[in-house]
Amino acid sequence: MRSTRNIILLLPKVFSYLLKSSLPALLLLAAVSLTAQEAVHNFGNMQVHDAAQVGFHMDLTNDGTFDQNLGLVGFYSDTNPLTISGAFSPVFFDTEIAVDNGLYLETAISVNNNGNLIVGNIITSRRATDVFSNFMDFSFYTGESSVSKVDGYAAITNKETFVFPVGDQDRLRPLTIDSDAINAQVKCAYFPENPNSPKSIDGVFSTERRSSQYISVSDKEFWRLEGDVPSRVTLTWDEYSNMRAWAEYLTDIKVMGWSKSENQWVNLGNTGVEGGMANGSITSDTFLPNEYEILTLGGNDEDLQTYDTIELDNYYMTPNGDGQNDVLEIENLDRSANNSIQIFDRYGVMVYSKDNYQNDFDGRSNREQVIQRNSGLASGIYFYVITMHDLQQKHQGYLYLSN
Repeated sequence: MRSTRNIILLLPKVFSYLLKSSLPALLLLAAVSLTAQEAVHNFGNMQVHDAAQVGFHMDLTNDGTFDQNLGLVGFYSDTNPLTISGAFSPVFFDTEIAVDNGLYLETAISVNNNGNLIVGNIITSRRATDVFSNFMDFSFYTGESSVSKVDGYAAITNKETFVFPVGDQDRLRPLTIDSDAINAQVKCAYFPENPNSPKSIDGVFSTERRSSQYISVSDKEFWRLEGDVPSRVTLTWDEYSNMRAWAEYLTDIKVMGWSKSENQWVNLGNTGVEGGMANGSITSDTFLPNEYEILTLGGNDEDLQTYDTIELDNYYMTPNGDGQNDVLEIENLDRSANNSIQIFDRYGVMVYSKDNYQNDFDGRSNREQVIQRNSGLASGIYFYVITMHDLQQKHQGYLYLSN
């Protein structure tokens, strides 16, 4: 049986405690014990009041109340990893993490205001989706990097948009969510694993099972996202992602999702892409996260990458209804009814896409995120790519739109 001794004062070996206010009772303790294994065990009531700062230099086991805090709670160690465990999830107002070898979570934690990620990852099991680092309401974080992030599950409560600071041990691989309404809760984790044979979750997500023969799916990594509000996501890639194996051009990159109902990979779109082939990001169309088991990056099938790329003449459009240059007419389109087209603005945002294009683009967008889609796109320069599968050709060029 472990030996314990009750404490009333905060011993320097256990906490660092700085008083920044003359307010009485900045920290209230009831039934707190220090074990011989150097862990703080709360089985009563702990509360950090406004302007107080409390630092834990050892493990915290929370089997009591520790969710009514207003000051700063920090976790610090430059030698050993630390662990937060217990039957109840602590809720911090401000918190900072400086644990070189990682802060391990065996119970969920929440932040009400600011989470400062100084050094060391917050680590959760990828098999335990109920253990996560949660950012509530109007909270935010700072300091995310390759050495300070959530290595496992991060979550949000009552937020509409958020950048999840997730990754693996050595790499930050954030996912951004932009939802149509406020989410009661969303969970997210990054997996540096092959979806054909994942190690951390059950199931097999064969990259050969695809909704179209013209798309390919990465076997390097994936994300898991749990949410019940229609949303768009932005995924990132780096050198590890090896995007050159999946796409010849940035416009070829896609967000892919494993559909629970179809039991196959589905193209979730490309509404905007930034960066280059080594590092960049891509934004999807709107979809419901809970309808997909996992998400990853994708591109064109290998056969599609062998298509000839032909630079066509630039086009000029004046969609004013006078019968002259009102629509985008691609030459020889009748030779390949099996085709697809994408049109991008000068910022790389996709404003129009269609399979089996029939020369009917009239200057109006068909993308949900484009504000002017009903009244027509603004005058300016656009870039188009049309893939003619029957001819095994890609045509690309510029489009000058004048209203």
